[in-house]
Amino acid sequence: MRKVLSGWAFLVGMTLLLSACSVTRYVPEGRYLLSSVKLDVEDGEGVNVNTSQLRGLVRQNPNARLFSLFKMPLATYSLSGPDSTQWMNRMLRSMGEPPVLFDSVSAVRTCEDLCQELRNEGYLKADVTHDVRRHGKKVHVSYHLKPGLPYFIHTLRYRVEDPNLASLMALTADSIHRILSVGMKFDVANLDAERKRLTNLMNDHGYYRFHKEFITYEADTLEGSQMIDITLNLGLYKRSDYPDTLHSRYVIDKINYVSGDLNDSRLHLRRHVMEECTHLEEGDSYSGTKLQQTYNHFGRLQAVKYTNISLVQHTDTTLLDCNITLQTNKPSTISFQPEGTNTAGDLGAAVSLTYQNRNLFHGSEVLSLEFRGSYEAIKGLEGYTNQNFTEYSVEARLAFPRYLMPWVYHTTRHNAMTTSELSVLYDMQDRPEFHRRVLSTVWRYKWSFAHRHDRYQFDLLDLNYVFMPWISDTFRREYLESENSRNAILRYNYEDLFITKIGFGYSYNHNNIALKTNIETSGNVLSLCSFLLGNQKNSRGQYSLFNIAFAQYVKGDFDLTRSVLLDRHNQLVFHLGVGIAYPYGNSTVLPFEKRYFSGGANSVRGWSVRSLGPGKFKEHDGRINFINQTGDMKLDLNAEYRTHLFWKLGGALFVDAGNIWTLREYEDQPGGQFRFDEFLSQLAVSYGLGFRFNFDYFVLRFDLGMKAVNPVYASDGDEHYPVLHPQLSRDFAFHFAVGLPF
Repeated sequence: MRKVLSGWAFLVGMTLLLSACSVTRYVPEGRYLLSSVKLDVEDGEGVNVNTSQLRGLVRQNPNARLFSLFKMPLATYSLSGPDSTQWMNRMLRSMGEPPVLFDSVSAVRTCEDLCQELRNEGYLKADVTHDVRRHGKKVHVSYHLKPGLPYFIHTLRYRVEDPNLASLMALTADSIHRILSVGMKFDVANLDAERKRLTNLMNDHGYYRFHKEFITYEADTLEGSQMIDITLNLGLYKRSDYPDTLHSRYVIDKINYVSGDLNDSRLHLRRHVMEECTHLEEGDSYSGTKLQQTYNHFGRLQAVKYTNISLVQHTDTTLLDCNITLQTNKPSTISFQPEGTNTAGDLGAAVSLTYQNRNLFHGSEVLSLEFRGSYEAIKGLEGYTNQNFTEYSVEARLAFPRYLMPWVYHTTRHNAMTTSELSVLYDMQDRPEFHRRVLSTVWRYKWSFAHRHDRYQFDLLDLNYVFMPWISDTFRREYLESENSRNAILRYNYEDLFITKIGFGYSYNHNNIALKTNIETSGNVLSLCSFLLGNQKNSRGQYSLFNIAFAQYVKGDFDLTRSVLLDRHNQLVFHLGVGIAYPYGNSTVLPFEKRYFSGGANSVRGWSVRSLGPGKFKEHDGRINFINQTGDMKLDLNAEYRTHLFWKLGGALFVDAGNIWTLREYEDQPGGQFRFDEFLSQLAVSYGLGFRFNFDYFVLRFDLGMKAVNPVYASDGDEHYPVLHPQLSRDFAFHFAVGLPF
């Protein structure tokens, strides 16, 4: 405990020492360091001002703070000496952040910007002032916002000079999408949104030359009230040296495909593929949305490097020729990638060689062939001459940028951005205890829609054949055949097995919310066919295929992440992960690959991977934890405070809670079954500190976790609350990973 406290004391002491450095060292005489900026809003009836959004209008912000407390980047910069020719000074300055010097002109302009924004939001009599408090060579700036009373729309009129456009706007389908309405608060952002909506409406109905400058507003305030009369004016078509005329509706005449490669005039894509990506059609009216959809669909083709669409008007007509210029990529690439691995503390290395053809059948079909080999040095095994883990795999993947499904409607095929994917994998794993071989093949569909933030995946068929060509005598004798071993779980997962899976996944990612869900099931079709055909069950009551039992289960996962941006350098991130799987019918135990585990770099970080749970189950011999400490249900609750330190280094403070459980009572896992009246007391809790190196393309993460609540021990003992009685050797866990935990 003394070592733990001294380590934390050293870290805190270094932080305080850096923050206590003279941060005004590089503040010139007569200038001041901007120490803090504050926005306060005067309350009033109907006042609803979001100061977090208004902070983006502040022209000067103080230096970044570590965890919103210490100005570490500025302190790092202040440690540098004045001689910029020395490499140490240059490094400290590049890693740190120079002092932000207060500028009175920027403060005045910030007041003007804030005042204008308040008026745009409907507070037409708003006023903003500021005051500056000096303390030594530092200043504290406060902006005082006085919005006043908000204004509301009293009447709303549409004045349209073109009768064709007036008829279009009078349609019920358009009326229900109008943004402006009587009684709503006056807001310039809503006026601009309605202007943009009407412009898109006209463009999508063939009015190619229509733009937002044809739409203007008139606003009249009513004296003695907070009401405004709004008139939207939609004018005639105007151009220089010509009288105003009605707006013209344009039609697509010809669609031409042109090669953009100066050295090769041939197009290396089948015409059918190009037509399927083209949403504009000959003889139809011009549509701005369909033009953008055409760009989107060509842009997702890996065979296409560059797309340019030009519209050429026929002289003195309303006909347009659409010329689509395409430049294709080189079809074939080869890549070599080395990597380091860390599996539950066992270090290793891996290399992969990948060949890719991005235009296999001249339809932007992508063929990938990947060869991968890895090696790990396993620690803690006893009784085995070989202590190494080697793995070799070969995978072939063929992706089609379209639906390969005959019964899908043409509209869906045309609008959705879809990938149909076929993959085959053969994997060879050689451990000291056993050899495992996995042969799998998958046929899946992935699709999404333009201007939406969700994605879908449907695994129509996922076949896995797992077989064990060799099991060591030691492993078989001590675990698989021993009367004292966990036979229910072990034996099932070390026999040949078929897994026939069907699954559906949905994900959503927008702004500060990320959601992932997935549900899958296996063995139902085979079980039904076996029942209808009258097949006989084996001695364990299982149906089999080619004398090999197949797995039957249902599994669902839910993952939600919510981030709260505190400022440009600090944010809070919350995460909830829930998973549940139930074996039934042909199975009483889940396959090992489908079971849940807890602990590790992406779970409860006070425990190493696969060392927590299920429930309050405690492993005694410690030699086969990777099998025993798995379950049918998982719960993860995480909260993380992330901050930017300096240079490319970020920091995090985190608290994790969670565990796994089994749904059935297994004699070999006492205390592992989920019970509603006990699961809260069985939640493990940890806390810790993390460091992240953000190199743009990837993030290296180091997390130091400590146990806080350990459900393995009784609640009346000291070991149950290690947060109060910490021991470094027992409660500390170190994690190295690539990427953020959630």
